[in-house]
Amino acid sequence: MRSPVIGRGIAIALIVAFVAWTAVRSIGARPIEPRFPFPKPAADQPLASARGEEKVVLAGGCFWGMQAVYEHTKGVTSAVAGYAGGHVESPGYEMVSSGLTGHAESVSVTFDPSQISFGQILMVYFSVAHDPTQLNRQGPDSGSQYRSAIFYTSEEQKRIATAYVEQLNAAKSYPSRIVTQIAPFTAFYRAEEYHQDYLNSHRDEPYIVYNDLPKLDQLKKQFPELYREN
Repeated sequence: MRSPVIGRGIAIALIVAFVAWTAVRSIGARPIEPRFPFPKPAADQPLASARGEEKVVLAGGCFWGMQAVYEHTKGVTSAVAGYAGGHVESPGYEMVSSGLTGHAESVSVTFDPSQISFGQILMVYFSVAHDPTQLNRQGPDSGSQYRSAIFYTSEEQKRIATAYVEQLNAAKSYPSRIVTQIAPFTAFYRAEEYHQDYLNSHRDEPYIVYNDLPKLDQLKKQFPELYREN
């Protein structure tokens, strides 16, 4: 008969192993940081002379961190977590997480072009919001639902985004080439409410501490003129 002490020891070892695996999974591999100072987009629109509203949908890994970055960016009036780029209507989180819908976790960014240009939105996106050199993954998260993608809403956005990727690759801002997909916007589906503003209410969660809070620190450090407190 097996000793109860041995059985308890095995159980404890399994629990410790599970906790360790969970911690490693939460942390994952930290994305590569670019060279700073980060180049400003050579092709960009001047600031508008009057207040207005422009939208773009951006994907780059888990939407918790991306949403938080743009909620702290001056000139952004709304940042909503959701799903875009796929072929399934009104998907839910579990469905998107399967990787079978074609959707990516995304953030719909609404901004005032008299306060911040589209090029500046992209400068934040490419430098501190995510690592655009990771293909179908971001840090600890893997799958096409975590891909890097820009879903543009106008031909002018497409032009600026395409030119900026070429500029950053030519400048070797990253040690590897940028793999960001640039595709036309088709539809955006708002994510479940528990995903909205997730970072603000989960600041002590290991995943947030390791993967997302450093993005806010970098935004404040590298672009103080664009950073705002909520």
